Amino acid sequence: MKIQTQSVHFDADVKLLEFVERKVGKLSTFHDHIVSTEVYLRLDNHAQVHDKFAEIKIQVPGHTFIAKEVYRTFEQAIDEATDSLRRQLLKHKERQRG
Repeated sequence: MKIQTQSVHFDADVKLLEFVERKVGKLSTFHDHIVSTEVYLRLDNHAQVHDKFAEIKIQVPGHTFIAKEVYRTFEQAIDEATDSLRRQLLKHKERQRG
């Protein structure tokens, strides 16, 4: 599975990109036909709040799954977004079987 990662308003370091690849790559175990995966990481600096946005978009034949999360760290945001996508993929797979 090819994962396309874009960072907006900052340059992502190698450690963060490897984390994204590892966490998002595990989603392929929940669906066999993932066509594409896009990850958007955005840093939002308003006043003294530094929020990290993570948006993950997964396309499978006939469907697009999206998860967006905001946390203090990118790792937390990516963890929550991948958990959300895992649930979405499993629910979709159940519907196809039933």
